This record gives sequence, structure tokens and C-alpha cells, in this order.
Amino acid sequence: MSDIVEKIRDAGVIGAGGAGFPTHVKIASARPEYVIANGAECEPLLRVDRQVMEFHADDVVEGLRLVMNHTGATRGVIALKEHYKSAIAALEGIAAKKGVTLHLMKSFYPAGDEQQLVHDITGRVVPTGGIPLDTGAVVLNVSTLTNVAAAAGDIPVTEKYVTVTGAVRRPATFRAPVGISMKRLVEEAGGVDGDCAFIIGGPCMGRVETDIDIPVGKATGGIIAIPAVHPLRIIKNDRMNLQLIKAACCQCSICTQMCPRNSLGLRVEPHKAMRSLAQGMDLMDGANGVFSCCECGICTYYACNFGLKPSLVMGRTKAAMQKTGIKPVKEVSSQEDRAMESKRIPTRRLIHRLGLSEYDVDAPLDERPVETDAVRIPLKMHAGAPSMPVVTAGQPVRKGELIADIPKSSLGARIHASIGGRVTDVTEKYIEIKV
Repeated sequence: MSDIVEKIRDAGVIGAGGAGFPTHVKIASARPEYVIANGAECEPLLRVDRQVMEFHADDVVEGLRLVMNHTGATRGVIALKEHYKSAIAALEGIAAKKGVTLHLMKSFYPAGDEQQLVHDITGRVVPTGGIPLDTGAVVLNVSTLTNVAAAAGDIPVTEKYVTVTGAVRRPATFRAPVGISMKRLVEEAGGVDGDCAFIIGGPCMGRVETDIDIPVGKATGGIIAIPAVHPLRIIKNDRMNLQLIKAACCQCSICTQMCPRNSLGLRVEPHKAMRSLAQGMDLMDGANGVFSCCECGICTYYACNFGLKPSLVMGRTKAAMQKTGIKPVKEVSSQEDRAMESKRIPTRRLIHRLGLSEYDVDAPLDERPVETDAVRIPLKMHAGAPSMPVVTAGQPVRKGELIADIPKSSLGARIHASIGGRVTDVTEKYIEIKV
């Protein structure tokens, strides 16, 4: 294990964009042609990535160069949207001096999907069941790269930038200690008027919670308050009306035609999953198209004229296949759609369709760490096994001190105290620290 990989492991760096894959494992033996910094910020309303690039451009580029040097990659690319003018201005000079290029994208959804990103930059398609490395690329979120740069200086991951927006009085992006209650961040944003639900993550792929006395993790990107009666809350519930599917789905296939993964030639066909469910039999053309679905929600939130939920059907179909042991075959099933560009959905139009236009506002970055007298740090914020506590209740800890380690011979990530204080509780799920 190289020095920088060891430092990344010690610092507990994971994918900060949502997936949470341990970064030291991702890059340890990778030998790509490209290292791509993902700053496209897939989900509407969130502001973290563009602000990290604007205010921490040096660290983004430094983290990218560290990964390039370790992997031997010859091409470093930072992908971001062309209307991120301040971020572009901050990055241009620094990137040019370090031999890194900027790839400017139009504002469409899901621009930040790593498979879409790889295709846009390299012209190659990540196969079903594969990863970007199969096309000679490693993709890392820009916040992950700032954590890589910090790890080189022996600084562990103890904080996360989180956008708090929607129906709050003061939308902002906060620098939050890992483990702080999301409720505390909403309070910091001025609270809400009336009865609200909260989307954790982004409006398309995030989950709805009504009680947000839950901790911020290393991959938490956003908290969006929406009125409790907002249509999006109804759409995002996990109930599926089979009778409605049988009565309303006319097999128009617009959900499939608009699917970005289908456009890449991966044969994602949600209309066939709907038909299979309605008919009570498998009418799909194999499992690969189901496994290639990223559940971005375009079919549900944008394509379906009847308000049905093809993405939910695809997700459940995928889970059922996995439960029976079915696995994808690594392949690209068909040719890319030559009309791909014309099918891309402008982010602003999607926001309007979601009923969120009034919340598409600035959320200025507040660099002051949010103060709290208690954190409850989850032991599983990453892909793989939960971390194993190395502290006990009653033990004093300093900010940055190791409190949970990687289980032996397991995929995982180290965890460090995000505030100084005393450990007050250690369970199978979390470590609590109070000042």
C-alpha cells in the first residue's frame, strides 16, 4: 500500500457524493487513463459541489493530482456545469498549472451520474455490472478529493458540507460535524414555517423523513424541507398500486425512451417491467436492463404522463432478482442512441415539474463550523461492513481521534471523533459523544 493510499485509509475518506465507497480501496490498485473529478452535482437544489470548487479549488486540484500520481493516470479532468461561473473562475488557473482540464457541461439531469460523466468525457460506455475503471476511468466527487488532499496532511474526515434548503427561512450550505443531528442544521437554517417533511439527499433520489433527529454522515449532501402536503412527498412514498398500473399503463414506452441509461445502450426498459408486473409474469428481455437502472427517477418524475412509478417497479424488480441470486453479465447490450442529446432534460424544467421552482434559490456557504454539544456518529456510513468501536463509554476523546476501525479483512472505513468531549454511549449502530 502506497503512502498516500495508507494516509487516505487512516483518514477515513469515503465517496462523499453519496455512494460512500472507501476511497483507499477504490484507488489502491487502479491504473486508469483518466481520473475524473465529479463536480456536476447531479441533484437539483443542492449547492455543495459548486461551492467546494469555488472556495476550495486548490484542494480539489491537489487531491486530483495526488490520485493521478498514485494511479499513473495521464489525464485529469474536472467536470462541472458551464453556469458555475465562480467555480470555473476559481479553478481555471490552478488546473492549467497542474495539467488538469475542465469539462463544462450543460445543466441537465442526471449530469452527475458517473456513467453519463464517463461517456461525455471519454466517449466510452460503462458496461452493465461494471465500473468506470472498465473504461479506463476513476471518478471521484470533488469533496472526496478535498478530503484526499487533507489526508495527505494527516487530517481525518470529521466534517461534511450539507446544503439545507427548501421551505426553510435561511437556505445555506453548512460545515457540519459528522454525527450532528439534521434537526440542528435545520434550526441553523432558521427553521421552517408550518408542518414539513424533509428529503434527505436530493429531490429525485433522496428519501423522505418526517423525524430528522438523525445524524449527518460522511456522504450526506442535502436536507430539503417541503410542505407536508407537497405532491412530491406523495409521489416519493413507497406504496405501489398494482390495480392502477394495470388500468393506466398503456405501454407508451416514454419512460424507456427518456431513460438516460437506455440511451447509453444498456437496454434499461422500465415499460417492460411495468408490463411484467401487471401481467404477473417475466416479460423482460433478460436481467441486465434491470441491473443497469440507476433509479434516477426520470421515468417517475418526468416521463410518465399517468403519475405511475416505473423507477419503484425497477428497484423492486432488481431487489427480487438479487434475492434469488441473479447477477448481471458485464456487457453493453446495444448501440448508443444517436438522439441522446435531444432527450436530455434541462434541470430547470425538471425542477418546475417537481413543483420546486420557488426553492431553486442560492444557499450561501457558511464556513463557520456549526456548534453542537453532542454528536451521534454512525458506524456504517460507507459501503462494506460497519466500523468497529475502539473506544468505550466514559472515555474522553479529542476531535480527530480514532474512535472506530475497519474490521479485519473487511471492506470499510475508519471513523474519527468530530468534536472533543466524552464518549457517552457505544452501540452496534453508533458512538455518541457529548461535550
